Amino acid sequence: MSSASPPSPASRRSHFRFFVPILAGATWRDRLVSCVGALVCVGATGLICGLLLGNDPHLPLLVAPMGASALLLFAIPSSPLAQPWPIVGGNTVSALIGLLVSRYVPEPAVAAGCAVALAIAAMSLLRCLHPPGGAAALTAALGGPAVATYGLGFAFVPVGLNALVLTLLGVAFHRFSSHSYPHRAPAPANTHGTKDPPPGQRVGFNEDDIDAALSDVGEAFDIDREDLDRLLRRVELHALARKRELPRCADIMSRDLVRVDQHDDIETARRLLLEHAIRTLPVVDRENRLLGTVGLRELTHPGLRVRDVMSPAVIARPDEPAVDLIAALTDGSHHAVIVVDDGERLVGLVSQSDLLAMLLRPLRREAA
Repeated sequence: MSSASPPSPASRRSHFRFFVPILAGATWRDRLVSCVGALVCVGATGLICGLLLGNDPHLPLLVAPMGASALLLFAIPSSPLAQPWPIVGGNTVSALIGLLVSRYVPEPAVAAGCAVALAIAAMSLLRCLHPPGGAAALTAALGGPAVATYGLGFAFVPVGLNALVLTLLGVAFHRFSSHSYPHRAPAPANTHGTKDPPPGQRVGFNEDDIDAALSDVGEAFDIDREDLDRLLRRVELHALARKRELPRCADIMSRDLVRVDQHDDIETARRLLLEHAIRTLPVVDRENRLLGTVGLRELTHPGLRVRDVMSPAVIARPDEPAVDLIAALTDGSHHAVIVVDDGERLVGLVSQSDLLAMLLRPLRREAA
């Protein structure tokens, strides 16, 4: 009797859709981390601003838009709308606009509409679009005498001060949250110093294709363009693995490896590289645990030991899809990926040649 296949992630999502985070890529761990971040940093912002302002009873320690800013900062820190300049600039500029509108537009409903509209325009022009900025504009425009008492300075204290302190605390918090903040998509670089795009960027879609697709859809998305490019390229790799059923690393890796001990001298490593016509040597300890790699590029300092010049290795597990190595082996920096077991012991190596032979295999079968 054949056993039933486990449910796919898509089918599990369909059964429990009300319990799945609405944002793509979000997990319950992310939501828990965002709650902890908001709890700690919003509270700390109030305490710090209170101390800086001397606990003035007539000045709010926190303005309401900071709650919305905290949601973006801790729940979706990769959003372009949640970066430091949008948080600080968006809230401050919008509050300033709201205060100016309240001076010249006496009708509250008209002032509210003008404040939010002008805040959106200003934030767009200054590249600090931030949704809570609309709330900051409304707070300033409709705040009445309590806000008017502080004049234009209300945009800087407490609004600007709140935003600045919250952002700095967010930067510190995300050092431990596993999220990059301020968020920067890792830009693929040509390590050879030439103008050619990296090898992984020369095939498939390009920037013009992304722009054309965005134009076709006609919508704005809350994702950085570089992140969108990186995400789509990962989708390509997963689709390739699924459609072609490419082998695992264990299926294509070399197993009879030339390796070097961490205590060997550089001359020994150079001799092994030249004698076997290879470009990468795994560096191991006496228990065959991987410590790093060396190539001719590292072996330019006579008199040193291998452990003094080795570089960090790019590693994979034997059961990983070999197609996952495409990115690492086409970035211009690495000639091989080292395969290790769960104990970090050396078991194999996948070179650029191994990967190329695997990718060419389906084409050879079609041509036969």
